[in-house]
Amino acid sequence: MKIAVPLKQVPDLVEDLEVAASGTALDFDGLKMKLNEFDEHALEEALLLKEASGAEVVALAIAGAEADRMLFTALAKGADKAVKVSGVDANADNHALAQAFAAAIGPLGADLILTGVQSASDRDGQLAPLLAARLGLPCVSVVTGVQPQGKAVLLKKEYSGGVMAEFEADLPVVLGIQAARQTPRYAPVSKVRQVQQSAKLEDFAASGGAAPSQVVKMAPPPRGQGCKMLKSADELLAVLKEKGVV
Repeated sequence: MKIAVPLKQVPDLVEDLEVAASGTALDFDGLKMKLNEFDEHALEEALLLKEASGAEVVALAIAGAEADRMLFTALAKGADKAVKVSGVDANADNHALAQAFAAAIGPLGADLILTGVQSASDRDGQLAPLLAARLGLPCVSVVTGVQPQGKAVLLKKEYSGGVMAEFEADLPVVLGIQAARQTPRYAPVSKVRQVQQSAKLEDFAASGGAAPSQVVKMAPPPRGQGCKMLKSADELLAVLKEKGVV
């Protein structure tokens, strides 16, 4: 079994986010980027499948400021191969990313494509189904567990309200991973540096095409008047009476 895992870089939300002068995007200059949380779970699920069935794991990332670090970290965690995809902006929307990733994944002949169910920078949260459409494959999203079943996989899918369902999907298939079966593993900095010295990233040139939607305006939310700190239950009761709640 061969598993492809597209990885996406997103802004670290502990940072102060600033809107660029264009007013339609974030100012990425000097902004710290990190691996998308859900993609990290997708990679972990792929590595668990590798450990259970001897699968080959290929990590892919769009060339950008943190691409090399993401890919070398994936190799340090246990991925067998890493591919850096050029020709598209790493901060492009999911339609452009899906086109680029599909071009790179198609020649691999992957049985499973695992990607994060969403990311902090999504406009639509649809990378998995968009990628599946590009590859002509079925897709199941919001997946929380994957078990090989011969030429198929048994999936656990989460619905709203905590409802869980099981699906059997024939291979090949694209899965949007909500959570891996265990907490994503940590790769020590020393191991990542060792991999950087011994491993090589493969390059693939692709294009992302035009986005079907555009951001017209972006701005930080308006600031309110702040909050009033209450020091006792009596103060809270007085406020509630003032507002007519009690």
